[in-house]
Amino acid sequence: MGQSYNVAVIGAGTAGLVTARELQREGHRVTVFEKANKVGGTWLYDSLVESDLLGLDPNREIVHSSLYKSLRTNLPRQVMSFLDYPFVKRESGDTRPFPGHEEVLRFLQDFARDFGLMELIRFGHEVIRVELVDEVSHEWVVESRTRETESRWESKEEVFEAVVICNGKNTEPKVAEFPGISLMPLHQLSVTTTASKYMNIVSLCGSCWDTWPGLQMHSHNYRTPEQFENKIVVLIGNGPSATDILREISPLAKQVHLAFRGSDIMLINLNNYDNAWPHSPIECAHEDGKVVFQDGSIVEADVIIHCTGYKFHLPFLKSNGIVTVDDNRVGPLYKHIFPPSLAPWLSFVGLNYRVSFYLPFDQNVSWELNVTSEQEVAVSSPNAMSHPSEFCSNVSLIAKAFALVFRVMELQAIWVAKVLSGKVKLPTQEAMAASVEEFYEQMEKAGWPKYHTHSLQNDEGEYLSWLAAQSDIRPPKSWEEITFFSFVKGIFGHGENFRDTWDVDKWIQEIESSD
Repeated sequence: MGQSYNVAVIGAGTAGLVTARELQREGHRVTVFEKANKVGGTWLYDSLVESDLLGLDPNREIVHSSLYKSLRTNLPRQVMSFLDYPFVKRESGDTRPFPGHEEVLRFLQDFARDFGLMELIRFGHEVIRVELVDEVSHEWVVESRTRETESRWESKEEVFEAVVICNGKNTEPKVAEFPGISLMPLHQLSVTTTASKYMNIVSLCGSCWDTWPGLQMHSHNYRTPEQFENKIVVLIGNGPSATDILREISPLAKQVHLAFRGSDIMLINLNNYDNAWPHSPIECAHEDGKVVFQDGSIVEADVIIHCTGYKFHLPFLKSNGIVTVDDNRVGPLYKHIFPPSLAPWLSFVGLNYRVSFYLPFDQNVSWELNVTSEQEVAVSSPNAMSHPSEFCSNVSLIAKAFALVFRVMELQAIWVAKVLSGKVKLPTQEAMAASVEEFYEQMEKAGWPKYHTHSLQNDEGEYLSWLAAQSDIRPPKSWEEITFFSFVKGIFGHGENFRDTWDVDKWIQEIESSD
């Protein structure tokens, strides 16, 4: 048995649960702090929405989950399994290969129960401060609060030898900016916070909201489609939320307009929708309700929904400026996990995410997708459009690539637990800092924006292999085949209804039988 420490884990979502399990396996004493009253993190559906639908008011009552009621996974359940805990079908549950969010929550609840994690979790405890108080003994104060009454909180400070932050990344909305829209906190916005009534909000205070008079919200606060009946809706973004919401509201909405730059791959054929149109990004919005796009088109919209992603948010972390969030880069972090000067006593699990790319599709354009490796994806067409304006007006199919984040979280958690127990050694502080700087320089030379620091664009397989090697884990050979680029091939072959038409079980079996 290695060294044993008193470790705090912040969050009881996927990352927090798998981290708690690995820490416990290594003999550490674990306490998990969770604001909600159940496990699940982002997979814990909440019908409530926030008082500020754009998520700009720092004093708003935050709703952690971003799930909409109909959400299904983008990944098949087999890929959301852990190494020794498969996400199996249950007769009493959702047996679809791409299940609904309720099934993922049940899987995480079963995981927590089966590994005895429930007794480690302090439910209803919101962490408001994590601070290093003794560098010699590496003591950290974790201050948490619990709600005693509607207006009274009780706070408590506790000391830990190490802290692992697993608080998720889908809670603090990032919104688009353009003339005509003010992004000040909505202190003058009066809302009803139940999902069934949030379309009735439009209590705005004159010039505080600049000029555009319609309703704005972030997809974080979207739950169901009924509120958009007979509305003209502009969706900003082309990721999973934007395309799912478009599919769901289009039967009810008067018109749906999709505005995007093209940084994601997703799968939706707009030619299948009589009332949906693609656009370039929004140029500006006017007080008469008109929304002007960069391609010159104009619509009079009732609603703008920002499906524009999220920002990392660590308001509780007091590190004297050692760890910062700059343009969505949490850093400096060695391998996205350890701050060099605070390692191994402070670490992060679950920061990584997928980054996608887009492809324009037209019914009259034939395409050939050739995935030769995780680093090489070739797309060719003998008659493809080439002019940007032509692209914006003809986009009709977008495909989506995925990073396999459950795998990443588990391997990160195993590494953190073994480093703390002394079974695995980290490089020196100087070597880790140099590695981080080298990584940043490589990003800059490649023209990769800072806000994609924690993406796993083209190095997912390499990163997974590296993490596995640190803990002397030999991943199944199927991991080499089941990558997010292999999903692109499958999705292209099955269209936007791939969740229901793709025989994933057969595909997985063929891969596993070749091991």
